Amino acid sequence: MDALPGVPLHPRRALLPWGACGLPKEVGVEPALRAEGLTKAFGRLLAVNGVSLLVPQGSVHAVIGPNGAGKSTLFALLSGTLRPDRGRVWLFGREATPLSPEARVRLGLSRTFQVSQVFPGLSVRENLWIALEARRGLSPFPWLRARDRAWLAERLEELLERLRLKEKADRPVGELAHGDQRVVEIGLALSLGARLLLLDEPTAGMSDEETWRTVELLRALREAEGLTLLFVEHDMEVVFGLAERITVMHLGEVLAEGTPEAIAADERVQQAYLGEVVPGYEGA
Repeated sequence: MDALPGVPLHPRRALLPWGACGLPKEVGVEPALRAEGLTKAFGRLLAVNGVSLLVPQGSVHAVIGPNGAGKSTLFALLSGTLRPDRGRVWLFGREATPLSPEARVRLGLSRTFQVSQVFPGLSVRENLWIALEARRGLSPFPWLRARDRAWLAERLEELLERLRLKEKADRPVGELAHGDQRVVEIGLALSLGARLLLLDEPTAGMSDEETWRTVELLRALREAEGLTLLFVEHDMEVVFGLAERITVMHLGEVLAEGTPEAIAADERVQQAYLGEVVPGYEGA
């Protein structure tokens, strides 16, 4: 075998080349994320073992691996919902290892989950306004509140436009299609000032149309907002169509890392996936 099972793209997605986002025009001096030697055990189960990761600012990086590889635990360590037994994490040049999830959000990291975390009874506009206000706050001085509200209103309209949700802005989020709810969740992260998005299966449960609309939206947001994207995804067509670099995990460790082309041809990666049907593929 000379490629990851099924890597040749489906004909309907043939126009989506590997790493289609392209390299960022400028990469910051400090990486958006640096992790060294992250290790986490649950009793005798070593879920993550010595994982290191470097994600430059403005880049798009995927983490893949068979079920049970440790991907979700790694994301929990990066976002601060779990503390590592060993290892360290830096965000935009600042050590974040001892910081809470809330403190990491203030540094610019935001994580989305497989299950949408939104206020379903409120409108899209209200969801985004709450997040914007939580980030910006309103001045205690009456003469400054008008300025703050003007900024919030302007940013809200900008986000609705970029998220392509203006026509649905006043609808309750709970009435939206699943794909649109996930987009609202991304909007909440942006409202909180995210510079680094950790996307946990961003296209899970979506139709083909919703999936590729979301992929195109992520590309557009990456350019417009200057985002760095780190995502876990089981749909290999999404991974190879969006990521510039891919880290492959297996049994809690980094098995391989490289460009999509290098990962697709890596025999170790092929062996890790043997016996498991890679979602979205029929096999080579």
